[in-house]
Amino acid sequence: MSQSLTLRRPDDWHLHLRDGAMLRAVLPESARHFARAIIMPNLVPPVVTANDARAYRDRIIAALPEGTAFTPLMTLYLTEETDPADVARAHAEGLITAVKLYPAGATTNSASGVRDFDKVRPVLEAMAEAGCPLCVHGEVTDPEIDIFDREAVFIDRVLDPVRRATPGLKVVMEHVTTRDGVEYITSADSGLGGTITTHHLIINRNHILVGGIKPHYYCLPVAKREEHRLALRAAATGGDARFFLGTDSAPHTDANKQSACGCAGCFTATNTMSILAHVFDEENALDRLEGFAALNGPAFYGLPANEDTITLTKTDRPVAYPEQIVTGDGPVTMFDPGFPLYWQVD
Repeated sequence: MSQSLTLRRPDDWHLHLRDGAMLRAVLPESARHFARAIIMPNLVPPVVTANDARAYRDRIIAALPEGTAFTPLMTLYLTEETDPADVARAHAEGLITAVKLYPAGATTNSASGVRDFDKVRPVLEAMAEAGCPLCVHGEVTDPEIDIFDREAVFIDRVLDPVRRATPGLKVVMEHVTTRDGVEYITSADSGLGGTITTHHLIINRNHILVGGIKPHYYCLPVAKREEHRLALRAAATGGDARFFLGTDSAPHTDANKQSACGCAGCFTATNTMSILAHVFDEENALDRLEGFAALNGPAFYGLPANEDTITLTKTDRPVAYPEQIVTGDGPVTMFDPGFPLYWQVD
């Protein structure tokens, strides 16, 4: 017997769309289920000014399939040369929704990121005054710090001092991967939220390494121990409005993933809602899926929830998804949760 669940159309508060042929191929996969998405600015070259954001937004809209309702929420890539006035003006005009902080060298195309946080203090102060949120890739890049500890160290060395120095600044700790991150967010009174990805609810570091390296499970921040995955699951399904969905769906061609120095990222845009329904069903929390996927994010960003809805149906037969997405740059392998999915979006 089938089971159905109707919820407001979800949003994705952390999405990579790339550009050119890749953009045209992967955009429909997100626009099919999601109404809006925070668009990551780490292109080559990055989206660093209001004019860059406007041009990128126009390319995204031009690539949408005809008749598709999808709103890209643009961000600027924070650099040590970012102009505070440009940020404030872009936010006031509604051109950008947030600014993205990449510590230099932390992840894909982050070489232009921040090394000296004192140099971006005027931008952060202008953002706090304007009510513009800061989206944070929360890892230090100190080579002396173990990769599995970089999120926890970032909280102590960077994030907490930045928030204390700029108390009015709204911050989203993106793609939280540790119990430390969950506990830091829940300890805050206000102004701090966290996104959780689809894949970090499913995999721990054993999934990447045991039985041979699985390049399509490799992401940054890298998946951690099982105790951290369980903490993320509890945060996502527990009803705390400070946590919301940010898939961090990040397409890379198979040639770039399956190489001697493979790219970090999991492509989850297509099957995220089926996976989330599976997870929330397992946790007896289907009544909280709408909050995580469709309500908490808009509330944090001060936006209205979507009025239209989607319906998920649980059937007796597994949902069939393609193993790959064909793009003009080469095939992109879809994230495989490692178990059959029975929830489908109607």
